[in-house]
Amino acid sequence: MTVLVITGTGTEVGKTVTTAAVAAVAVAAGRSVAVLKPAQTGVRPDERGDADEVARLAGAVTARELARYPEPLAPATAARRSGLPPLHPEDVAEAAGKLAAEHDLVLVEGAGGLLVRFDEAGGTLADAARLLGAPVLLVASAGLGTLNTTELTARELAVREVELAGVVIGSWPQRPDLASRCNLADLPVVAGSPLLGAVPEGAGTLAPTTFRAEAGNWLASGLGGVWDAVSFTTAEAAP
Repeated sequence: MTVLVITGTGTEVGKTVTTAAVAAVAVAAGRSVAVLKPAQTGVRPDERGDADEVARLAGAVTARELARYPEPLAPATAARRSGLPPLHPEDVAEAAGKLAAEHDLVLVEGAGGLLVRFDEAGGTLADAARLLGAPVLLVASAGLGTLNTTELTARELAVREVELAGVVIGSWPQRPDLASRCNLADLPVVAGSPLLGAVPEGAGTLAPTTFRAEAGNWLASGLGGVWDAVSFTTAEAAP
């Protein structure tokens, strides 16, 4: 795996922290890592973006943005309102390809969900993933409603013939409710792909050194960690 595209079932599901965890584990294994944020919205020019946050948490990674828009909107809408040039899937694929020539792993973190539009022509992160021939890691929320959005995303990827590498729960609550506990068994079923991790709630607030030391405990071996889905599900699913 040279390029891994990371998307979510929606906004605020833990994509950036999950991206940082994947990056931290790869860096700890001695791999060179680049993080590409195609479109950063809702951030001023002088503020840190998601790629910068990944670098802060994960350590020695190359952080890149392709476009930045001031309003917290879908990239196509934010570009139109700002008068700035829109981003296109071809731009994302080209940039990721160049980074892949110089790094062992490139993580491409999308904005919002899979079909959030980059441009007025309807270009999306899914289109960029297909151009790259890259697998997609889906970050899902833990609780009620996640099964529907996870399955919809998985079906869309299948229609586009893009590989779904697996699902990571982006923010596993300290006190999971019944729906969250049941979803541990149901998420891989509706996704048709394995559960590859569960990042604990509040992980992004940890000191970077602690974050890097713990990241491998949140991710399965497919992402370079030691997290085990069966053991975690058995432990957490009990009432």
